[in-house]
Amino acid sequence: MRRDMINQVRRFNRTVTQRIGALGDAFLARDRPLGQARVLWEIGSHGSDIKALRSRLDLDSGYLSRLLRALEGDGLVVVEPNGADARVRTARLTRHGLAERAELDRRSDEAAAGILEPLSARQRERLVTAMAEVERLLAASAVRVTGCDPRHPDARRAVRAYVTELADRFEAGFDPALSISATDDEMSPPAGLFLLATLHGEPAGCGALKFRPGARAEIKRMWVAPEARGLGLGRRLLTELEARAAARGGRTLRLETNRALTEAISLYRSAGYREVAAFNDEPYADHWFEKMLPA
Repeated sequence: MRRDMINQVRRFNRTVTQRIGALGDAFLARDRPLGQARVLWEIGSHGSDIKALRSRLDLDSGYLSRLLRALEGDGLVVVEPNGADARVRTARLTRHGLAERAELDRRSDEAAAGILEPLSARQRERLVTAMAEVERLLAASAVRVTGCDPRHPDARRAVRAYVTELADRFEAGFDPALSISATDDEMSPPAGLFLLATLHGEPAGCGALKFRPGARAEIKRMWVAPEARGLGLGRRLLTELEARAAARGGRTLRLETNRALTEAISLYRSAGYREVAAFNDEPYADHWFEKMLPA
């Protein structure tokens, strides 16, 4: 990584933390630090399960517990078993907590207006446009792509979402039982592999390989969650699948896709896949692609 890029990220972090008042113990002139204020806001008016809260904020469980205890001590939060599952703990705002959250919202609006106010109209547009781009890129950098057992609950969730989307987008629907197989065994070593992408602990995408004789592999189950689109995750998954196939000695990658998946078709073509004659009898396929991997 280039040193000048690292230095710029650090300068940006210093500027932002100082400008938004994250350095003090009284964020937005309230008697609590930024961490407590953010947890209070994130719990929301309807409450939140502790596990989901920890994932969304990427917080260590011990640190989150300390933040919640401080908020409980101030009478702003109660932590109790979930009504549907006693094993799950849920944080809820008290009446005072809801009032404090509303006040934080008001002061946050004022703070945001205070940042924009000194700028010209053109500068404001430039700033909010740049902020939106930074937000997208930071979200992209927070995505984690790892090898995963296709039997894992999160992998199951991703594949179910994939199947549901195809059933909705394909003209004739989609029934995986009629499609060429991609079973758990076929997507597990040594026969294949399954990649899972997660964002804040939630499935954000997936992709799989089926290894074939003759240094060939097939790409299956390529999917990106709607909320993660625009982050470059499809290309990242594709690049990682190619690298994994090459590491196994693969030289040819193949895939098939439906004409309804226009975004996927554009991705494959831009990544160097060329359209070839049908190499299988996949009933849902309209296009077949192939790419030679470098030796």
